[in-house]
Amino acid sequence: MTARDRRRARDGPPGRGERGTGLRSVAGQVFALEALIALLVIAAAVFVTFYQARSDTERDARVRSLAVAEAFAKAPGIDDALTSADPTAELQDRAEATRRATGVDFIAVLSPEGVRYTDSEPDLIGLKATGDLTRAVVDGESFTELFTGAPNDAVRAVVPVVDDRGRIVGMVTSGVEVESITQAVEGRLPLLAGAAGGALVLAVGGAALVSRRLRRQTHGLGPAEMTRMKEHHEAVLHAVREGVLIVGSDRRLLLANDEARRLLGLTADAERRHVSELGLDPRTVELLVSGRSATDEVHRAGDRLLAVSVRPTVPDGSESGSVMTMRDTTELAAVTGRAAVARGRLQLLYEAGVRIGTTLEVVRTAEELAEVAVPRFADFATVELLEPVLRGEEPPGSAAAATEMRRTALSGLRPDQPLQPVGDIVRFDVPSTPMARALGAGHAVVQAELASAEGWRAQDPEGAAQALAFGMHSLLTVPLRARGVVLGMANFWRADTPEPFGEEDLSFAEELAARAAVAIDNARRFTREHAMAVTLQRSLLPRVLPDQNAVDVAYRYLPAKAGVGGDWFDVIPLPGARVALVVGDVVGHGLHAAATMGRLRTAVHNFSTLDVPPDELLGHLDELTGRIDERESEGLDVESRRPEEGITGATCLYAIYDPASGLCTVASAGHPGPALVGPDGRVEFPELSPGLPLGLGLGDVPFEVTELWLPEGSKLVLFTDGLLEDRERDLDTGLGLLRSTLARPDRSPEQVCADVLATLLSPSPRDDIALLVARTRLLERERIAEWEVARDPSAVSPVRNAAAAKLAEWGLEGLAFSAELVLSELITNAVRYGADPVRVRLLHDRTLICEVSDGSSTSPHLRHAATTDEGGRGLYLVAQYAERWGTRYARRGKTIWAELRMAGNAMEPVAADVPDLDALEDLAW
Repeated sequence: MTARDRRRARDGPPGRGERGTGLRSVAGQVFALEALIALLVIAAAVFVTFYQARSDTERDARVRSLAVAEAFAKAPGIDDALTSADPTAELQDRAEATRRATGVDFIAVLSPEGVRYTDSEPDLIGLKATGDLTRAVVDGESFTELFTGAPNDAVRAVVPVVDDRGRIVGMVTSGVEVESITQAVEGRLPLLAGAAGGALVLAVGGAALVSRRLRRQTHGLGPAEMTRMKEHHEAVLHAVREGVLIVGSDRRLLLANDEARRLLGLTADAERRHVSELGLDPRTVELLVSGRSATDEVHRAGDRLLAVSVRPTVPDGSESGSVMTMRDTTELAAVTGRAAVARGRLQLLYEAGVRIGTTLEVVRTAEELAEVAVPRFADFATVELLEPVLRGEEPPGSAAAATEMRRTALSGLRPDQPLQPVGDIVRFDVPSTPMARALGAGHAVVQAELASAEGWRAQDPEGAAQALAFGMHSLLTVPLRARGVVLGMANFWRADTPEPFGEEDLSFAEELAARAAVAIDNARRFTREHAMAVTLQRSLLPRVLPDQNAVDVAYRYLPAKAGVGGDWFDVIPLPGARVALVVGDVVGHGLHAAATMGRLRTAVHNFSTLDVPPDELLGHLDELTGRIDERESEGLDVESRRPEEGITGATCLYAIYDPASGLCTVASAGHPGPALVGPDGRVEFPELSPGLPLGLGLGDVPFEVTELWLPEGSKLVLFTDGLLEDRERDLDTGLGLLRSTLARPDRSPEQVCADVLATLLSPSPRDDIALLVARTRLLERERIAEWEVARDPSAVSPVRNAAAAKLAEWGLEGLAFSAELVLSELITNAVRYGADPVRVRLLHDRTLICEVSDGSSTSPHLRHAATTDEGGRGLYLVAQYAERWGTRYARRGKTIWAELRMAGNAMEPVAADVPDLDALEDLAW
């Protein structure tokens, strides 16, 4: 027989005699104890209640006896009856009536000597009452007492009777017999016994319920077996080499064994605290809070990697706690350090991909490389780039040119570093320096001990000595290469970190440098393209505004930081002292947008020479834009055509201002309307028909013209949407800011431009900004002369003579002959070949402008007459004497104009003999 069998034979089956419903189980013992306690408590309560009832009844008897005795003693006529001849006859019936009315057992009237005058038992009348009555007879005091003696034990009250003179003439006694008190208390015993029995039943029932629940929870185990199980639990839980945590449904720690406390670093007061307050790794906290199951998940706990398993304490329970077991194996502990380093390097490479190249600026990209490396890889980091790379140019292909670079970025743990500052030239003349060897080999080179780097020390002895004295002890240098060409160098230094760079750091440094080199090369190419686009765009924009008297003009143009766009503006002088104000925007950025802008600006200039209204000019421009898109699309598939190669999306605003009348005609092709500032500072945004952008192929939709009458001194503000819209504000907000900025009067156009940009310009505009401010002038009425001409050849001479007189008034006598000749030809042509009405106008501006209008739309043309022709020389003479001439069409009719230059007060062409002006009127065109 084995030891286990002998022990089983001695002790019997497990739990025998202890399980079940008997008193040996914990549940049975608890039931018996609760029942006994309830019985004792109920018995004590009954005993206390009985004696309390007896005491209360006795106290009530004393009070009632005293009240009855005092009331009878002080009743009217009692003192007289006591002093009468027969007190018994006077008081016996009265005393008995009072006794029956008050419910006491007896009322007796006594003489001062204690002899009964009346009594409930007539046989006692005349006998002396027993007991000590001196307190009433001598002291005159009323009192109660528990009387024992004949005839019966009773609670008695004694009250003296005092006459009018204050003498004690007798006594009144009343009381309740003790037997009556006992009967009253015993009458309550059935109710008290019933209450006690009910309480005992409830107590035993409650104990039974508690015992039943306890039996389910303890599975009927006895105290000895439960003690043994607890000892086994403690021994197993704290002796195993695996950590155990038990967490309740409220996610608070219930139990942690010794191994769990060691692995997780838990304090002694950790129990009953929430798992988020234990200082665990966030992933571990998330696992415990989630309530999900896990098997052998790897979690970090300080410097350890733990294999963690989690199971719920109640299967299929909605509100369940969890049990977590964990172990720290020798293999996991051995690789913890290497795994942390590898994970840190991978994380750093990931961050480098996100943080390097956030901008398209070469210098900022180099700074981001230096900032990423410090302090997680190096204590100090420097980046040197070739000069052409900083300028956005192609780096040189020769290795000799790479020995001189400019320090572009520097980052370190401390500001007091011994390295050359940013901006200095760094040379690598000595071939044995780590930098020169890295450039020659084309890959990273590590110098674990700087003190032994003879070439590095020979390159700059003084700087090397300062670096070594500072604590620099290790260097890793790597060339920045992109597309097979060296862009610069990245150097990583260690001073505060005791471990030197090793061979395992080379691959990481090369990967980091390769990612940074690509970002730097992208920034370099963007810098070059941006510079080219800015140069192209500035060359296409007006450098000097033309001279004209119609408006005072100021402008601003700012290219976007992210890339040059296609915004433009223009001021174009027109015949008749008028001026055209233009602003436009080509959607997109880069060289193509700038080139497209130049093409559209040239087209606007060309169409302006036709001197057509703004809506017709935009119609011609829209048609031209569509044709350009069609020609550029020929032979290209839809997929092969780049979206930025078309002009679709361009907008334009074209305005013509006439200083003679103050009329401004405006038309828009999808462009924001202008702002109009009155002389008093009132700001308006006139409602325009917005029209469609240029090049949408919708030429059958005409553009509409809006007419504005501008007082002298008004400001017409034209702008592109880049001025108003930004990342932090929308169009409506921008319009509000523009309105408030323009509302201040008495400012020049230059001041208005400066104030608008100061208010609305963002630090990094994402779109081009074009701003054009024009302050209007009106041509003085004294400088305008107009005449109506009848359709009669004889009317020409009077108008010519009136014009000569007006020129003399203006002091332009030197232009009289030329002006009369031009007017004679133009008026004669209108009278002969035109239609009513015929009008003549002279404008004294920078030039003398002669205009002849008629109702016909037929335009003359210049031709050379043969020697035998009698006419046909009129326009030829006009072209010879005028600086410029042309035809302007209106809604009805036309205007032929000619400008005569006033410089030198005359312009006489080199010509042969000229007939007199009257003879010229007979010549035909």
